[in-house]
Amino acid sequence: MRTLCSSTLIGEFFIIGFAGLVAMKDADLTTSTVWTVCGIAMFLSLLLCGVVTRPGGVALGWALQIALVLSGFVVPMMFILGLLFGALWWASVHYGREIDAAKARFAAQAAAHPSDTADAA
Repeated sequence: MRTLCSSTLIGEFFIIGFAGLVAMKDADLTTSTVWTVCGIAMFLSLLLCGVVTRPGGVALGWALQIALVLSGFVVPMMFILGLLFGALWWASVHYGREIDAAKARFAAQAAAHPSDTADAA
């Protein structure tokens, strides 16, 4: 799960940065405001890569997904990109857990039947 979720979060890191560049064109927003908000969001996306497998990590990831969708009120394209990355986040969590479960089953089978794996090598 960690690999899939981290890949999604790294993609979001770049999307947030590009959205910041677009948001800078808004005359109502100051450059410092845009980069403070984007910097915090980018930092959180990197931080979540390290804590995604810890308790609450996935929930924090969902909070970031919601924030991405809501950023569409500033940069309208973020509604679409936020929904796209929300779907990627769901897939990363869902299929990542399935892969982790399959790896655990394989490891349990290998531990139960060590001679089968030795013969295969």
